[in-house]
Amino acid sequence: MAKREVDIVIISDVHLGTYGCHAKELLKYLKSIKPKMLILNGDIIDIWQFSKSYWPEAHMKVVRRILKFVTEGTPVYYLTGNHDEMLRKFADFNLGSFQLLNKIVLKIDGKKAWIFHGDVFDVTMQYSKWLAKLGAIGYDTLIGLNGVTNWFLSAMGREKMSFSQKVKAKFKDAVKFINQFEQTAADLAVAKGYQYVICGHIHHAEIREMTATDNPGKVLYLNSGDWVESLTALEYHNKKWEIFKYDPANFKKDDDTDDITDAEDLDAKLDVNLLLERFKQETH
Repeated sequence: MAKREVDIVIISDVHLGTYGCHAKELLKYLKSIKPKMLILNGDIIDIWQFSKSYWPEAHMKVVRRILKFVTEGTPVYYLTGNHDEMLRKFADFNLGSFQLLNKIVLKIDGKKAWIFHGDVFDVTMQYSKWLAKLGAIGYDTLIGLNGVTNWFLSAMGREKMSFSQKVKAKFKDAVKFINQFEQTAADLAVAKGYQYVICGHIHHAEIREMTATDNPGKVLYLNSGDWVESLTALEYHNKKWEIFKYDPANFKKDDDTDDITDAEDLDAKLDVNLLLERFKQETH
């Protein structure tokens, strides 16, 4: 099947290593595209909740697919988030077309794009990290319960529901936080002279032109959403930004035939031992 060509793909908040991660769906999406650039905008691997006892094959396949892009020469930028913040001390590590960074500024068709995860705007992250981690565990538990509930709802022929979205809708503070997050990002981007500001973190996909609070400047604010609930990504192609929303109806055929080939290709093209040795050298 011909892959869909896209100039830039941005995904964030995948949370590999948690029960809420939709790795199978993400894998199908990654297999369906041929990006000229892939940006992983934070919280790809959930190091906060990482456990050796839970790392399904589907999660490994996502990592393998990303590495396949690297071996093919596709520029892949991994921007750190709060759930993978342990990687921040290794920022500026690079190997071939892969780069690990905390943030990046790109020139896209003559416009400057400021891209970073966005947890820097989260007061809870700055002053009560233990509370944020406790909330992450609670969120993952809620998603797990939601999955069981939706299985029963589907079996009964009823529409699925989202617990967390209903909780957010009930609390004005959640909506207020999202609005403040977006406005803060827009204000700083305008002040710095950027035309795009692209974040993740809040699990809320968005493309919206915003005006700065203190001056008439405008910026296009974008958020890639997540692969826990909304299953979304940002795509840039033919000078236009769009939000990709995963629809199972478009991925009915679960084609895993190339997984073995992928593994063989990676073994041939990417010496994992060499990569680990390079990583060790960079971290000393």
